[in-house]
Amino acid sequence: MPVKTHAAVDDLVLETERLRLRRFRRDDADAVFAIIGDDVAMQHYPRTFNRRDAKEWIERNLRRYAEHGHGLFAVTLKGSDEVIGDCGIIRQEIEGGPELEVGYHFRRDQWGHGYATEAARACMALAFDVLGAKKVISLIRPENVPSRRVAERNGMKIERQVMHAGLPHLVYAMSREEFGDPHGSEAGR
Repeated sequence: MPVKTHAAVDDLVLETERLRLRRFRRDDADAVFAIIGDDVAMQHYPRTFNRRDAKEWIERNLRRYAEHGHGLFAVTLKGSDEVIGDCGIIRQEIEGGPELEVGYHFRRDQWGHGYATEAARACMALAFDVLGAKKVISLIRPENVPSRRVAERNGMKIERQVMHAGLPHLVYAMSREEFGDPHGSEAGR
């Protein structure tokens, strides 16, 4: 899958065959709330979020861009500016150590089209090829089967189980070598 990266000063960060990932803007709050305010979409989180949380979600990612150059990005279909989800690379403290996590959340009416897999794969490429990561993880609750499938379709494997935010999570992981070796995983490149 060809992935096109853009300069860090550009609002647009990544393009895939069907998607565009761009930096969040403050006027994306309603679109973010349509995702994180949905009880079903967020059923594996400790709680569903409100409108104020959606604004903080964006502010947190704006801080991440300024501090780290990356975070969760707004996902749109090519040819549209409508935000259908988010996906990106964020820093996580896992068992006292820093990790780079690929995370994703999509509006429920966009599930089942492979967008999370496509966006996550592009973000993994960003982590390895641009950010120089040696390993990328995804923190996924054991009962979150759809998110586990996204990680597995991208060639990630369960590394261990941890407690994160007071809840058990599986740590799916992939090394740079596994990502770059088309024979090392089914996901290939």
